[in-house]
Amino acid sequence: MSNETFLISMSQNNDLSKVAVAELRQDLSEHPLHQRLYTQMAGLPGNNRKYGVKQTDTVASPLLKKKILFLGSSVTFGFGALGESFVDYLWKHDGVEAIKDAENGTTLVDQDAFNPGDSYVARFKENLDEEAPEMFVLQLSTNDTKRGSKNLGEISDENFDTQTITGAMEYMILTAQEKWHCPIMIYTNPYFDNQLYAQMVERSHELAEKYNIEVLDLYNNPDFKDQNSIYMADPIHPTRAGYKEKWLPIFEKKLIEILK
Repeated sequence: MSNETFLISMSQNNDLSKVAVAELRQDLSEHPLHQRLYTQMAGLPGNNRKYGVKQTDTVASPLLKKKILFLGSSVTFGFGALGESFVDYLWKHDGVEAIKDAENGTTLVDQDAFNPGDSYVARFKENLDEEAPEMFVLQLSTNDTKRGSKNLGEISDENFDTQTITGAMEYMILTAQEKWHCPIMIYTNPYFDNQLYAQMVERSHELAEKYNIEVLDLYNNPDFKDQNSIYMADPIHPTRAGYKEKWLPIFEKKLIEILK
Protein backbone atom coordinates (compact mmCIF):
# COMPACT_ATOMS: atom_id res chain seq x y z
CA MET A 1 0.00 0.00 0.00
CA SER A 2 1.37 3.41 -0.93
CA ASN A 3 1.74 6.05 1.76
CA GLU A 4 -0.99 8.17 0.15
CA THR A 5 -3.46 5.26 -0.04
CA PHE A 6 -2.61 4.46 3.56
CA LEU A 7 -3.27 8.04 4.65
CA ILE A 8 -6.64 8.12 2.88
CA SER A 9 -7.61 4.90 4.63
CA MET A 10 -6.43 6.21 8.01
CA SER A 11 -8.34 9.46 7.56
CA GLN A 12 -11.57 7.70 6.60
CA ASN A 13 -11.39 5.01 9.28
CA ASN A 14 -10.13 7.12 12.16
CA ASP A 15 -11.68 10.55 11.55
CA LEU A 16 -8.33 12.34 11.71
CA SER A 17 -8.02 16.10 11.71
CA LYS A 18 -6.49 17.76 8.66
CA VAL A 19 -3.51 18.75 10.81
CA ALA A 20 -2.91 15.13 11.83
CA VAL A 21 -3.11 13.93 8.23
CA ALA A 22 -0.57 16.56 7.15
CA GLU A 23 1.76 15.61 9.98
CA LEU A 24 1.48 11.89 9.21
CA ARG A 25 2.18 12.58 5.54
CA GLN A 26 5.40 14.42 6.42
CA ASP A 27 6.47 11.76 8.93
CA LEU A 28 5.86 8.92 6.47
CA SER A 29 7.86 10.70 3.78
CA GLU A 30 10.80 10.86 6.17
CA HIS A 31 10.27 7.50 7.86
CA PRO A 32 8.31 5.09 5.61
CA LEU A 33 8.65 2.24 8.12
CA HIS A 34 6.37 4.11 10.53
CA GLN A 35 3.39 3.02 8.41
CA ARG A 36 3.33 -0.37 10.12
CA LEU A 37 3.47 1.26 13.56
CA TYR A 38 0.63 3.64 12.73
CA THR A 39 -1.44 0.71 11.44
CA GLN A 40 -0.96 -1.08 14.75
CA MET A 41 -1.76 2.01 16.77
CA ALA A 42 -4.88 2.77 14.76
CA GLY A 43 -6.49 -0.38 16.14
CA LEU A 44 -5.91 0.46 19.79
CA PRO A 45 -9.09 1.11 21.82
CA GLY A 46 -7.59 4.39 23.05
CA ASN A 47 -7.32 5.63 19.47
CA ASN A 48 -10.98 5.11 18.62
CA ARG A 49 -12.41 7.98 16.59
CA LYS A 50 -14.65 8.98 19.52
CA TYR A 51 -11.52 10.30 21.25
CA GLY A 52 -10.28 12.23 18.21
CA VAL A 53 -9.73 15.96 17.87
CA LYS A 54 -12.67 16.18 15.44
CA GLN A 55 -14.97 14.82 18.16
CA THR A 56 -13.79 17.42 20.69
CA ASP A 57 -16.01 20.40 21.50
CA THR A 58 -14.77 23.99 21.69
CA VAL A 59 -15.42 25.89 24.92
CA ALA A 60 -15.11 29.46 26.14
CA SER A 61 -11.59 29.31 27.53
CA PRO A 62 -9.16 31.82 29.07
CA LEU A 63 -6.60 30.34 26.68
CA LEU A 64 -8.46 31.55 23.60
CA LYS A 65 -6.03 33.02 21.02
CA LYS A 66 -3.02 32.59 23.32
CA LYS A 67 -0.02 32.08 21.06
CA ILE A 68 2.05 29.24 22.52
CA LEU A 69 5.12 27.57 21.01
CA PHE A 70 5.41 23.86 21.82
CA LEU A 71 8.86 22.45 21.03
CA GLY A 72 9.31 18.72 21.31
CA SER A 73 9.58 15.28 19.80
CA SER A 74 7.19 12.33 19.44
CA VAL A 75 5.08 12.98 22.55
CA THR A 76 4.43 16.55 21.42
CA PHE A 77 3.83 15.22 17.90
CA GLY A 78 1.32 12.58 19.01
CA PHE A 79 3.15 9.52 17.66
CA GLY A 80 1.03 7.05 19.64
CA ALA A 81 -2.19 8.92 18.81
CA LEU A 82 -2.04 9.08 15.01
CA GLY A 83 -0.52 12.55 14.97
CA GLU A 84 -2.95 14.14 17.43
CA SER A 85 -1.37 15.26 20.70
CA PHE A 86 -2.39 17.42 23.66
CA VAL A 87 -1.36 20.42 21.53
CA ASP A 88 -4.10 19.68 18.99
CA TYR A 89 -6.68 19.24 21.76
CA LEU A 90 -5.68 22.60 23.25
CA TRP A 91 -6.16 24.14 19.81
CA LYS A 92 -9.62 22.58 19.30
CA HIS A 93 -10.95 22.68 22.87
CA ASP A 94 -9.50 25.99 24.07
CA GLY A 95 -8.75 27.95 20.92
CA VAL A 96 -5.01 28.13 21.63
CA GLU A 97 -3.02 29.52 18.71
CA ALA A 98 -0.60 26.63 18.97
CA ILE A 99 2.71 26.39 17.16
CA LYS A 100 3.48 22.67 17.18
CA ASP A 101 7.17 22.23 16.38
CA ALA A 102 7.57 18.50 16.90
CA GLU A 103 9.76 15.94 15.16
CA ASN A 104 9.71 12.26 16.05
CA GLY A 105 12.91 10.81 17.48
CA THR A 106 14.70 14.10 18.08
CA THR A 107 16.86 15.09 21.04
CA LEU A 108 17.45 18.16 23.16
CA VAL A 109 21.20 17.94 22.54
CA ASP A 110 22.46 19.49 19.35
CA GLN A 111 23.93 16.35 17.78
CA ASP A 112 20.95 14.39 16.56
CA ALA A 113 22.24 11.46 14.53
CA PHE A 114 18.70 10.14 13.97
CA ASN A 115 17.41 13.30 12.30
CA PRO A 116 20.40 15.52 11.42
CA GLY A 117 19.58 19.19 11.82
CA ASP A 118 16.31 18.47 13.63
CA SER A 119 17.50 18.61 17.23
CA TYR A 120 15.57 20.81 19.64
CA VAL A 121 18.37 23.37 19.58
CA ALA A 122 18.48 23.53 15.77
CA ARG A 123 14.70 23.99 15.48
CA PHE A 124 14.64 26.47 18.37
CA LYS A 125 17.13 28.67 16.49
CA GLU A 126 14.79 28.70 13.50
CA ASN A 127 11.89 29.79 15.72
CA LEU A 128 13.89 32.78 16.97
CA ASP A 129 13.25 34.50 13.63
CA GLU A 130 9.47 34.21 14.08
CA GLU A 131 7.12 36.54 15.95
CA ALA A 132 7.43 36.17 19.71
CA PRO A 133 5.05 33.68 21.34
CA GLU A 134 3.14 34.49 24.53
CA MET A 135 4.53 31.31 26.11
CA PHE A 136 7.20 28.71 25.35
CA VAL A 137 6.62 25.03 26.30
CA LEU A 138 9.57 22.64 26.12
CA GLN A 139 9.24 18.85 26.18
CA LEU A 140 11.84 17.01 28.26
CA SER A 141 12.69 14.48 25.57
CA THR A 142 12.95 10.78 26.37
CA ASN A 143 15.10 10.37 23.24
CA ASP A 144 18.13 11.80 25.03
CA THR A 145 18.19 8.65 27.15
CA LYS A 146 18.69 6.53 24.01
CA ARG A 147 20.65 8.61 21.51
CA GLY A 148 22.61 11.83 21.23
CA SER A 149 25.32 12.39 23.80
CA LYS A 150 23.34 10.84 26.70
CA ASN A 151 25.37 13.31 28.76
CA LEU A 152 23.43 15.17 31.46
CA GLY A 153 26.10 17.86 31.81
CA GLU A 154 26.42 20.53 34.47
CA ILE A 155 24.56 23.74 35.25
CA SER A 156 26.62 26.69 34.07
CA ASP A 157 26.49 30.49 33.99
CA GLU A 158 28.06 30.87 30.55
CA ASN A 159 29.30 28.98 27.48
CA PHE A 160 26.44 26.48 27.50
CA ASP A 161 27.48 23.15 25.98
CA THR A 162 24.49 22.31 23.79
CA GLN A 163 25.86 18.81 23.24
CA THR A 164 24.86 18.07 26.82
CA ILE A 165 21.27 17.86 28.01
CA THR A 166 21.64 20.58 30.63
CA GLY A 167 23.55 22.88 28.31
CA ALA A 168 20.93 22.56 25.59
CA MET A 169 18.13 23.31 28.03
CA GLU A 170 19.92 26.30 29.56
CA TYR A 171 20.73 27.74 26.15
CA MET A 172 17.10 27.58 25.03
CA ILE A 173 15.66 28.85 28.32
CA LEU A 174 17.97 31.85 28.64
CA THR A 175 17.78 32.74 24.95
CA ALA A 176 13.97 32.57 25.01
CA GLN A 177 13.86 34.79 28.08
CA GLU A 178 16.14 37.37 26.52
CA LYS A 179 14.48 37.27 23.08
CA TRP A 180 10.80 36.76 23.87
CA HIS A 181 10.36 37.82 27.53
CA CYS A 182 7.59 35.24 27.90
CA PRO A 183 6.71 32.57 30.47
CA ILE A 184 8.48 29.24 29.95
CA MET A 185 7.41 25.77 31.01
CA ILE A 186 9.17 22.41 30.80
CA TYR A 187 6.96 19.33 30.80
CA THR A 188 8.09 15.80 31.54
CA ASN A 189 6.89 12.39 30.47
CA PRO A 190 5.03 10.20 32.95
CA TYR A 191 7.17 7.73 34.89
CA PHE A 192 9.14 5.08 33.06
CA ASP A 193 12.07 3.14 34.44
CA ASN A 194 15.16 5.02 33.32
CA GLN A 195 17.84 6.43 35.61
CA LEU A 196 19.02 9.15 33.23
CA TYR A 197 15.49 10.44 32.68
CA ALA A 198 14.93 10.60 36.44
CA GLN A 199 18.08 12.75 36.63
CA MET A 200 16.79 14.91 33.78
CA VAL A 201 13.52 15.51 35.64
CA GLU A 202 15.45 16.53 38.75
CA ARG A 203 17.64 18.82 36.65
CA SER A 204 14.56 20.48 35.12
CA HIS A 205 13.42 21.44 38.61
CA GLU A 206 16.86 22.87 39.38
CA LEU A 207 16.76 24.95 36.20
CA ALA A 208 13.21 26.07 37.00
CA GLU A 209 14.46 27.47 40.28
CA LYS A 210 17.48 29.12 38.65
CA TYR A 211 15.53 30.78 35.84
CA ASN A 212 12.16 31.26 37.57
CA ILE A 213 10.27 29.11 35.10
CA GLU A 214 7.63 26.39 35.52
CA VAL A 215 7.73 22.60 35.37
CA LEU A 216 4.74 20.38 34.67
CA ASP A 217 6.05 17.20 36.28
CA LEU A 218 4.08 14.19 35.07
CA TYR A 219 6.98 11.89 35.98
CA ASN A 220 6.32 12.19 39.71
CA ASN A 221 2.54 12.54 39.40
CA PRO A 222 0.90 9.39 40.84
CA ASP A 223 -2.15 9.89 38.58
CA PHE A 224 0.09 9.22 35.57
CA LYS A 225 1.77 6.08 36.93
CA ASP A 226 0.47 2.57 36.13
CA GLN A 227 -2.21 4.02 33.86
CA ASN A 228 -5.04 2.07 32.27
CA SER A 229 -3.85 0.64 28.96
CA ILE A 230 -6.46 2.66 27.08
CA TYR A 231 -4.40 5.77 27.83
CA MET A 232 -0.99 4.59 26.57
CA ALA A 233 0.08 3.14 23.21
CA ASP A 234 3.37 2.04 24.81
CA PRO A 235 5.37 3.06 27.92
CA ILE A 236 6.28 6.42 26.32
CA HIS A 237 3.46 7.50 24.01
CA PRO A 238 -0.14 8.35 25.00
CA THR A 239 -3.14 7.43 22.88
CA ARG A 240 -5.85 9.89 21.86
CA ALA A 241 -7.81 8.88 24.98
CA GLY A 242 -4.75 9.58 27.09
CA TYR A 243 -4.22 13.02 25.63
CA LYS A 244 -7.89 13.95 25.78
CA GLU A 245 -8.87 12.60 29.19
CA LYS A 246 -5.58 12.77 31.13
CA TRP A 247 -3.26 15.31 29.51
CA LEU A 248 -5.67 18.00 28.30
CA PRO A 249 -7.16 18.85 31.73
CA ILE A 250 -3.80 19.08 33.50
CA PHE A 251 -2.26 21.20 30.71
CA GLU A 252 -5.27 23.50 30.65
CA LYS A 253 -5.07 24.04 34.40
CA LYS A 254 -1.33 24.73 34.37
CA LEU A 255 -1.35 27.03 31.33
CA ILE A 256 -4.25 29.06 32.70
CA GLU A 257 -2.41 29.49 36.02
CA ILE A 258 0.69 30.74 34.23
CA LEU A 259 -1.01 33.02 31.71
CA LYS A 260 -3.72 34.53 33.92
